[in-house]
Amino acid sequence: MDFGWASRLVHYMLCFQLNIKKKYELWSLVGADPVRFSLIEFEQLTGLSCEYIEHLENPKYEVTNEMASFWERIGVSVDAGPSSEQIIRALKRCQEWSRDDRMRLGYLAIFFGIIEGRKYSSATRASLARLVMDLEKFENYPWGRVAFKVLMDSLRAKDFTKSYTVDGFIQVLQVWIYHVLPKLGAKYGNPLPNKPSPPLLAFKGGKGRKCFKDAISRQTRVINYVEKNIEEIFPKWDNDREDVSVENIIQVMFKAPPNWKWTMNCWEYEGIYPWTNPKTHVVYVKEESSVKSLVVREEDIERPSKRARIEVPAEPRSEDIPDARSGAIPDARSEASIPVSGVDKAYIKKCFKDLTDVMRDGFGNKNS
Repeated sequence: MDFGWASRLVHYMLCFQLNIKKKYELWSLVGADPVRFSLIEFEQLTGLSCEYIEHLENPKYEVTNEMASFWERIGVSVDAGPSSEQIIRALKRCQEWSRDDRMRLGYLAIFFGIIEGRKYSSATRASLARLVMDLEKFENYPWGRVAFKVLMDSLRAKDFTKSYTVDGFIQVLQVWIYHVLPKLGAKYGNPLPNKPSPPLLAFKGGKGRKCFKDAISRQTRVINYVEKNIEEIFPKWDNDREDVSVENIIQVMFKAPPNWKWTMNCWEYEGIYPWTNPKTHVVYVKEESSVKSLVVREEDIERPSKRARIEVPAEPRSEDIPDARSGAIPDARSEASIPVSGVDKAYIKKCFKDLTDVMRDGFGNKNS
């Protein structure tokens, strides 16, 4: 499907993030409403398996003679994973291969291009690529969880004040925005008729330099998160960070009366701080060990005028802080200058044209 990538839309939403400690979810503000992007939302949008397993990115797999032979066919060392270039070259000469080997090659192309979404010249991770030797195991692996982790790890290392590239299945973020902001999705997402499932397939997307920042701030209908039972609301992750503030947000939404609304008093802030740590998202509050962020007290549900305090560190120089009340955020670049999955649009077309041609002409049409 020809999906219209809207880098500005995704960029603005990333710049509206709340300062949280959890490694595997992000929260953004739409007006005064918090919206969450976590593994639960990712699973609901993509339909991919996201179940928990141990050693997710380092599954044990024995190097066999069959695997060594297949890797040699692709032209890759048995200790490495193939790059996109090597996969495309193999696709051009795989017609005489067995059906299983052609399926393995096709799965590697999907793994590289969608799950990992890295630069054209980068190699896939051998530990995960080797799973392709067991077709049933590969097909049943929780690739949704892998894809989500790749995306979040990449986002957590970005400085949104500069031009940046993102690894992974970033198009899901754009569809997530269409989902949490239904009116915006209906206007700019080019929704398809009959609402195909999963939601990832329900939009054609949209390009262009639209005023997405203003469009986001004008939204009145917001879907905060995918509803689950309270005991299921936080997916299990190894080495995740605890964040009482995030738990408080969820508790408020579970306990609040139907007509209760968030207000900006719940998110007190004094500006947008300059980037200081490439491993931490910093938007409204500069994070330090002494900072307590987004503390929503239970009594605020009963009396919304009470403030959920955000204790900020010593105030930096005024010239370093754009005016948050005026909506000042880092400027979004054009669609071409904020690449997706480590490369820009032109590079993606160049690199994967051969792959598209091969699969259109009949991916391995012999020895079926």
